[in-house]
Amino acid sequence: MNKYTSLAALAVGLTLSVSASAQEQATTASSNGSYRPIPSSDIMFRKTIWRQIDLREKQNKPMFSEGKEITRVILDAVKRGELPAYRNDSLTSSFTSDEVKNNSSYAEQSQGLSDEEKAAGLKEDDSWGGGGGDAWGAPAKSGSKGAAATTKRVPKLGANGKPLKDKKGKIIYQTVAVEPPKPAAPPSYEYRPKDLYQLELKEDMIFDKKRSRMYHDIKTITLVVPATAPGNTAGIDKPIGTFKYSDLVKVFRANPDKAIWFNPQNDAQHKNLADAFELWLFNSYIVKVSNPGDQRLDEIYGDQRQGILAASQAASDLIDYEYSLWSF
Repeated sequence: MNKYTSLAALAVGLTLSVSASAQEQATTASSNGSYRPIPSSDIMFRKTIWRQIDLREKQNKPMFSEGKEITRVILDAVKRGELPAYRNDSLTSSFTSDEVKNNSSYAEQSQGLSDEEKAAGLKEDDSWGGGGGDAWGAPAKSGSKGAAATTKRVPKLGANGKPLKDKKGKIIYQTVAVEPPKPAAPPSYEYRPKDLYQLELKEDMIFDKKRSRMYHDIKTITLVVPATAPGNTAGIDKPIGTFKYSDLVKVFRANPDKAIWFNPQNDAQHKNLADAFELWLFNSYIVKVSNPGDQRLDEIYGDQRQGILAASQAASDLIDYEYSLWSF
């Protein structure tokens, strides 16, 4: 009897252990953005890699076709509330749809004065017909049309709120200060999908010892405003939002008429964007490999040119490592 009781207790314990392990794996998979997570027990080698995708390249144009740009698909899904956006690839905090809209917009910049106008003596804070000057730095004359009014005369009100009058029955006026009008904020415009031609992809390069093959496990994709985009006065790449790859796959599958990888050779063989990523039908180059300082390659090696050379070397080293796994 004790023997059967012990076996039953052992079976229950194993069941609970498997359930707990499955629950732990599911929670981890849902938080890191992976679409097909690989169990940790099957991973023999893993390296986290960040890649940059330039959608203007010939190999990448099928996912940047006119009217069906991947950037358009992503931003439209965010506006509809179908796709959550995160602040960075750690996926710890999220953006609202309004914040994503602001990140993908730019304000019109005033042209200001030309070099010739500045050399002639014009000032940025003076303009024709306003600013309290005559645009050459001289103060405007009192009563001139160009002078900005700083005071005005208004009827003086009594305790009952009605205008006061003098002995002759005329309304008494008083002079009050006028608050200068605030300059209007420059209009804001959303970037066109064609202007947003840069993506950053984060992946784990994993060797699965159970299946004896290397996998590219995509985690996140970040939409970026390029440094050269019109309206990007900062002159540096500006992230719009980061998206879980698992969420993107759901959006791509739910919108098969829009999320298209355009096949230029055969209109009957267009593919879904999710399939294009699974089949690796795009070109990219490495910008960062996981390292203790969390530095990009151009930061490690000093400049962008050396970073490009290092990216080629990193890609070659990873291929050599995979090849050496099969060499005896």
